[in-house]
Amino acid sequence: MRIKGSLLASVLLLCLGLASLFSTISPPAVDAADSQMVYWIPVEQEVERGLLRFLERGFQEAQEAGADEIVLEMDTLGGEVNAALDIGKLLRASEIPVTVYIKGEAISAGAYIALNADHILMTPGSAMGAAAPVTITGEEADPKTVAFWRSNMQAAAEAQGRDPEIAGGMVDRNVEIEGIKEKGELISLSAQQAVKLEMADKLVANEQEVLRFLKAEDAEVVHTDLTVSERIARFVTSPYVIPVLFTIGLAGIAIELFSPGFGIPGTIGLGAFVLYFFGHFLAGFAGYETLVLFVIGLILLAIEIFVAGFGLFGILGLIALVASLITAAPNVIFGLISLLIAMAVTTVGVYLAIRRLGTRGVWKRLVLLDNQRNESGYISQANRSTLTGKKGKTVTPLRPSGTAMIDGVRQDVVSDGGFIPVHTPVEVVGAEGGRLVVRQVKNPPPVSAADDSVNHKSIKED
Repeated sequence: MRIKGSLLASVLLLCLGLASLFSTISPPAVDAADSQMVYWIPVEQEVERGLLRFLERGFQEAQEAGADEIVLEMDTLGGEVNAALDIGKLLRASEIPVTVYIKGEAISAGAYIALNADHILMTPGSAMGAAAPVTITGEEADPKTVAFWRSNMQAAAEAQGRDPEIAGGMVDRNVEIEGIKEKGELISLSAQQAVKLEMADKLVANEQEVLRFLKAEDAEVVHTDLTVSERIARFVTSPYVIPVLFTIGLAGIAIELFSPGFGIPGTIGLGAFVLYFFGHFLAGFAGYETLVLFVIGLILLAIEIFVAGFGLFGILGLIALVASLITAAPNVIFGLISLLIAMAVTTVGVYLAIRRLGTRGVWKRLVLLDNQRNESGYISQANRSTLTGKKGKTVTPLRPSGTAMIDGVRQDVVSDGGFIPVHTPVEVVGAEGGRLVVRQVKNPPPVSAADDSVNHKSIKED
C-alpha cells in the first residue's frame, strides 16, 4: 500500500510540473501581415470635384474597414486647382498612411497631390512636375495665382520632408536652382531624377514591389473602383465637357422651336441639361435649390409662349435658367463663360440652319413670317391715283379736310391750300396714300339742272 501511495504521489507531482511548464510557454505569435489590409484607389484622368468625392468615399471606407495603408495609383495630367487643394487636405488629414504610386504621370495638380502623401513610389518611365497653373483657355495664370500655387506646392513638399525649392520650381519659371533648373523653365522630373533628388522614395516595377516596400506582401488588398454615378459625375464636371453640354442643351431646345412637334432634338437637349445637373449634384456643386430654380425657369418660359409679347414671365424665366446653370458650375465665372460660349455657338448654328432650311414648328406659330404682297391679292387700301384730274364739288366745307362728290362718288378729301366753302367746284390734284388732295376750280363750267339736283339731294341726306 505504501508503494502504491508513493507511486500515485509521484504521478500527481509529474502532472503538476508539466502543467506549470506548459503554462509558462506563450502561444506562438500571429504574423502581423496576416491581418494587414491595404486599400488600393486609382487616381486617373483629370483632377476635378468628381475625383474628390470618389477619394472621400474611398478614404472613409478604408477608415471603417480598419485599413493599414492606402495606396493611390496615379496617372494624371492635372486638372482643377481647387479640387487638388481639397484632395491635398484629405491626404494630410488621413489617419491611415498614404502612398502615391505613380504609374504614369503626376503632372500639375497630380504633382501637388503626390507631394502631400507620406510616400511616393514611381515606376521606371514615369514623371512628375510641370505644375504651372493655366487658365481655361490654356494661357499661363497671372503672377498672383502663380505665387499662390507655388506656396502651396512648397508647403506640401516641406511638410513631408521634401525639397520645397524643387517643388516651387515645378510651378514658377522665374525660380532658378543651380544644377537643376535654369530661369524660364519648369521642373519635370523623371522617376530616376525624382529618387535621386529625394522627391520620391523608391523605384518600383509593379504592385508587388509596392506592397514589399510597405512590408505588406501578404496583406489583403482591396481595390476601390468608381461607381457608375461617380463615373458620370467625373465626366460631367470636366471643364471641357461643361461647355459641350450647354451647347447641346441650348441647340436641342432651339431646334425644337424651329421644327414641328417635340422629338429627338428636344429630348437630347433636355437630357444634356439633366446630365449636367445630375453630375454636379453628385459632385456636390448643385443642390436641390438649383434644380428647383431650373424647373421654375422652364415653367416661366412655357407660360411666356402663351402670352402675347415678351414680358415679365419670359425675362424671369431666362434669369432663373441662367442662374441655375451658373450656380451649379464649379466656379461662377467659369459657368458664365461656358454659357456664353454655348449661346454664341448655338446662335450661329441656328442662323445657318434658318438660312438653309427655313423655319417650322413652334417658332412659326410665334412669329409672323408671311409677306402680304399686292401680287398675291393683299391690298391694304384701294389705289385712288386714277382719280387724279377728276372734278367734283365739295359736299362739306374743307377746313382743310372734308367730303366732296368726285365722279359721282363721295370721297374724303383734303384741300391743298386754305378753306374751301361747300358747293365749290374742285379738282383732284393728287392721291397720297388713303387721301385725295383737291384744289378749287377757277371759272367752273356751268352745272346742269340734273347735277345740281343730285348735289342738293346729297346735302339733304347729309
